[in-house]
Amino acid sequence: MQLPRWWELGDPCAWTGQGRGTRKMSPATTGTFLLTVYTIFSKVHSDRNVYPSAGVLFVHVLEREYFKGEFPPYPKPGEISNDPITFNTNLMGYPDRPGWLRYIQRTPYSDGVLYGSPTAENVGKPTVIEITAYNRRTFETARHNLIINIMSAEDFPLPYQAEFFIKNMNVEEMLASEVLGDFLGAVKNVWQPERLNAINITSALDRGGRVPLPINDMKEGVYVMVGADVPFSSCLREVENPQNQLRCSQEMEPVITCDKKFRTQFYIDWCKISLVDKTKQVSTYQEVIRGEGILPDGGEYKPPSDSLKSRDYYTDFLITLAVPSAVALVLFLILAYIMCCRREGVEKRNMQTPDIQLVHHSAIQKSTKELRDMSKNREIAWPLSTLPVFHPVTGEIIPPLHTDSYDSTNMPLMQTQQNLPHQTQIPQQQSTGKWYP
Repeated sequence: MQLPRWWELGDPCAWTGQGRGTRKMSPATTGTFLLTVYTIFSKVHSDRNVYPSAGVLFVHVLEREYFKGEFPPYPKPGEISNDPITFNTNLMGYPDRPGWLRYIQRTPYSDGVLYGSPTAENVGKPTVIEITAYNRRTFETARHNLIINIMSAEDFPLPYQAEFFIKNMNVEEMLASEVLGDFLGAVKNVWQPERLNAINITSALDRGGRVPLPINDMKEGVYVMVGADVPFSSCLREVENPQNQLRCSQEMEPVITCDKKFRTQFYIDWCKISLVDKTKQVSTYQEVIRGEGILPDGGEYKPPSDSLKSRDYYTDFLITLAVPSAVALVLFLILAYIMCCRREGVEKRNMQTPDIQLVHHSAIQKSTKELRDMSKNREIAWPLSTLPVFHPVTGEIIPPLHTDSYDSTNMPLMQTQQNLPHQTQIPQQQSTGKWYP
C-alpha cells in the first residue's frame, strides 16, 4: 500500500500550540503508528487520529494540497492545478461541530483551519469529525474522518490566565504556528513563567466586533488567552493602575513599560487585557434547595387508557343550536306583531282627528296644488343681466330678445352663440394675394 505524502513528512496539520515545530515520527516507529494510529481504508476515505490536551489550544489545518490528490487531474498538460476547494466539517451523526471547535476558511484557494480549546468533559471520549472536501470546478467530493482523542492535562487548568487583544491580526494569521510561537515567546519574556500554554483564540467578530473596512490593510482583531503557573508580572499589573484605568476610560493609550517587546510585531490593546487568578476565585456552586419555582416530584406518569368511553353530544346540540334558535324565533314574532298588528291606518286616524283640523289640512293641500298649477303657466321676462344693452358695432340700444307673451319656463339658462338672433357677425380679414375661383 502506498502511503500518502503527509505520512512521509510527519503530521504537519495537527499542532496543539505546545511548540513551534510540527510533530515528527522516526522511521523506527513508522510501522507501529501505522497499526495503532492510522486506519487507511482507501485513498478516498481515511481516518486520522490526533491527541490534543484539555485546556490547551488545538489547531488542525486542512491543506488543499493534500486533498488535491483525491480529485482527477483534468487540467491541460503543463498547467498547474489550482482548483477551488472548500471544506465542510461536522460531528459524525450531527449537522454541526462540537461547541468548543471552530472552523475558518477565507477563500476557496486558502487552507481551512479547525481550532478550539477542548474541555475536560470530553476527556477519554473520541470525537469523530467528518471532513468533506468539495472541488468547485469538477463538483467532486472527498470525505475524511478526523478522530480527536482528548487527553487530560496534568496541571489543568493553569491557575493564572491572561487574555490579550491583538488589533493587527486576523484569526487565521494568528493560528499559524510561527506567529503564535512568536507571540508566546514575547509573553514568556514579559511574564517569565515555567510553563506557558495557549489556551484559546477567538476572533473579534465572535465577540461582537465589526467587520473592518477594506482600507489600509485593516484587520479584524483576535483575542488570545494564555495560561501560566506563576503569578502575573509587574508589567502586566501596570494595566490595573488608577492612572492607566483613567486613560482607558478617556479612550487614551495606557502607558505600559513592556509594550515595546510586543510592538515590533503585535499591536496590543492594553485596555482590553483581562487577568484572571484562579487561585482567588471562590466556587459559586450552591446546592439546589427545593422551594418556590421548582415543581415537586409527581411520581410516575400514567397515560390514559386506550379504551375511552363514548360521549353523547345530543345535550350539547340542544344547548348550542336549539336554544339560540328558539330565542330568535320569539323575538321575530314580537317584532312582527308590533309592525303588522298594531298599525292604526288612515281611517282610524281621521276618526280620532277633530273635524276643524281636517278642514284646515284639506284647505292647505288644495292651496298648494293650485299654486303648483299656476307656476306652470306663469310668464317671466328674460333677465336683463344676461342681455347686451348696446350694439357692439353701432352702439344702438338693442330691443329685448322676447316679447312679454314669450313662455320662458322651458328656456335653458345659457344659450349658445348660434341661438342668439341679435349676434353680430364680425367680418374676417381676407389674406392678401390673388384669388382663384
